[in-house]
Amino acid sequence: MIRRVALLALAALLLVATAGQAQAAGYRYWSFWDRDGDQWVYATQGPSTARPSDGDVQGFRFSVSEDSGDAAQPRGTADFASICAKTPAEDGSKRVALVLDFGTAADAPSGETPPPPRTACARVSPDATTADTLATVADPLRYNTNALLCAIGDYPKSGCGEQVSDKQQPQNESAPPEEKTTENDDDGGPSVGLIAGAAAITALAAAGAWQARRRRNATD
Repeated sequence: MIRRVALLALAALLLVATAGQAQAAGYRYWSFWDRDGDQWVYATQGPSTARPSDGDVQGFRFSVSEDSGDAAQPRGTADFASICAKTPAEDGSKRVALVLDFGTAADAPSGETPPPPRTACARVSPDATTADTLATVADPLRYNTNALLCAIGDYPKSGCGEQVSDKQQPQNESAPPEEKTTENDDDGGPSVGLIAGAAAITALAAAGAWQARRRRNATD
């Protein structure tokens, strides 16, 4: 009985120790957002098919994220009146405010430095797509063969939606400091999982030894 309980405890501890170590891979890419009132909403169309209306605010953010559920939002001013204050309306055109956030140093590919975030007001034809609009204020743009937006303003210079390992993935900037933890310490010390596993094995060995002593005492 003691041995069975110890084995169950070992299994539970090992499951707890390893559960936090498995993380889905992140991807480094430009995410596309629409401004809805006072909040950002992840765009449901790509830049090449979306057609913003006059007065719309759209944003782009370069970062590493697992999917749209944890993608980082654009930072900075996101108000049409402020961004397009110096761009008067004209007949036969529309104005679209753009927020371009090139991300943080942690988001950047190796050897590259992100430009500072900026805003722009684009005056384009009424039927212009977001890609058309973006090209007027942030050229050169780069796309891959699947029409995925790879670079805005020539940033980054290479790569496109590449997978990033857990060790390379930046911490969530919106998380409180106490939540910014990694699974392995940089000094090469043992991981939490290894310590928990060793503790469980030690407990199992102690239980086995106790049971053996009990049996010897019973036969004496």
